[in-house]
Amino acid sequence: MSVPRSAALIPDEAFAVLTGWLPANDDHARPLISLATVDADGRPDARSVLLSEFDRSGFFVHTDSRSRKVADIEAHPEVAFSIAWPADLRQLTVQGVARRASPDEEASAYARRSRYLQLLAWLNTPEFALFPTGEQEDKWAAFEAAHPDGTLAAPDTWLGFVIEPTRLTFWEGNPRAASRRTEYRRATDATWSRAILPG
Repeated sequence: MSVPRSAALIPDEAFAVLTGWLPANDDHARPLISLATVDADGRPDARSVLLSEFDRSGFFVHTDSRSRKVADIEAHPEVAFSIAWPADLRQLTVQGVARRASPDEEASAYARRSRYLQLLAWLNTPEFALFPTGEQEDKWAAFEAAHPDGTLAAPDTWLGFVIEPTRLTFWEGNPRAASRRTEYRRATDATWSRAILPG
């Protein structure tokens, strides 16, 4: 079941750091995160996905409903992701619960995707994957020509999740001293605690 954007979850201090570290939502270049899930049998998995956007309610990702990650999330909505900026000596890790995004948010995210990713959402099927490369390229070109830019809506298989954080960990390195982590944890009563930890 899809849900509307929830009320603000992330505390002000942590959100200020996020807005300094992550690109703005209207930045066309979306960052890659490494998203970790657990399948129905308890086996872990991880893959890189685009972080579509973020706000005070959480972090939004979008994918194909037939993907393995969706089956994992449906079995275990508790997920984690990380993103690193090696040159800046920074890393963000997040634990949280993935919930379906609203239909309006899903449509908005699809509209902001690049032309290539919009086409990919339609053509990245199990059947298409079996075609030889040359045949894939021909079918791709034909589909693109039949659907001018700006005319595609999201396919039925397009869906989004908002990851509502329960833990946010900001790691910062320092070549002249020890690294450290600033960690925020959400309690069951929705209050947050903050701790400074060794790196």
